[in-house]
Amino acid sequence: MTLTRGARITGAVLCAVLALMALAWIVRDVRAADGPVAVWEYWSGTADLRTGLRPATTSTTFVLLVAYIAAAVAALRSTAAASVLVVTGIVTFALRLPGVWTVGDALAPEDLRDRALLTTYAALAASVGLIVAGAAGRRPAPEGGVRPLGPGRGAGVAALLLLGFQAVVFAGWEIRQPFVYPSNLYPAWFIGGRPLHTPLTEGPPGWVNAVLVLMFLAAAVGAVAGAVNARPLGLIAGGFALCSGVLGVARAIHFDMFDGFAGMDIEGQLNLLSFVTSLLAGIAVIIVLARKGVERSPGGATGPWGGPNSWGGGWGPPGPWGAQAPGGPGAQGYPPAPGHPPVSGPPQGGGFGPPPSSPPRW
Repeated sequence: MTLTRGARITGAVLCAVLALMALAWIVRDVRAADGPVAVWEYWSGTADLRTGLRPATTSTTFVLLVAYIAAAVAALRSTAAASVLVVTGIVTFALRLPGVWTVGDALAPEDLRDRALLTTYAALAASVGLIVAGAAGRRPAPEGGVRPLGPGRGAGVAALLLLGFQAVVFAGWEIRQPFVYPSNLYPAWFIGGRPLHTPLTEGPPGWVNAVLVLMFLAAAVGAVAGAVNARPLGLIAGGFALCSGVLGVARAIHFDMFDGFAGMDIEGQLNLLSFVTSLLAGIAVIIVLARKGVERSPGGATGPWGGPNSWGGGWGPPGPWGAQAPGGPGAQGYPPAPGHPPVSGPPQGGGFGPPPSSPPRW
């Protein structure tokens, strides 16, 4: 399948609109904070909440901004433009949907809340437009034309291991959190509302983490099956893992946690290692899935390894493993600096990353 010229242009325009909205909110935060350093500190969890600064964005918006720019280019040039548009639309819709009911509870002036709500509705409409453009604009590829390809077997297995491991890590920390955080934080952690104060344009941290876990799992399974959709979905998922790792490592460096690693309890050590593994896994996933897709031979084996049919001794018809498919860890919490109690309030940034090694005070 290929994508019509009209659908490509429509998808590129919608991606550009989404990118401009994300950039506009980041610029607004930079101006409100009198510089990018304060925004970076808030995103990374190293800022002091007592300053009163509460940006409207988190690092989630930055990752989506990069994804929109890449998707706009792919919409015009890539053979996998249809898959890119559909995946980008679904991810945007899932991450921006909570804004419909959380913006009203945000601690911000009314005019700013109105703008945030308008942005949320515009993002949801654009995401639906991307899905429609990518799905309805498909046409049979001309004879001898270049077809979109999914990850090769080696890349698929690597993505399965890396993204599957990230899904386990993120889900594991999310399961751990009810035993660490105060009980009154739930269910607001997942659906928003008091006592949690979600950044103006973002979804609740639990909601974001649940979406990321589903992204990791879907991309991992799709990659090992050679699905075309797995490449754009896996690249976006890898971007979130990489960003989580970068912010977590930056936080650990800020609080000199690597120097005190040996003296931490086991949970603190695992917390820190989760950031490092996310950093490495994110880089690896992006490298593996950014490579050009490989066409899997229709006469190949039924498994992902390319071996012969184990029960017939010959080369059987391709199964779901070998055939070309048809067209924070945890919340973004952070451990406190050694010798310093955590500042009152929810985790800064509210996006993704392992939870703190001890619960914040409420």
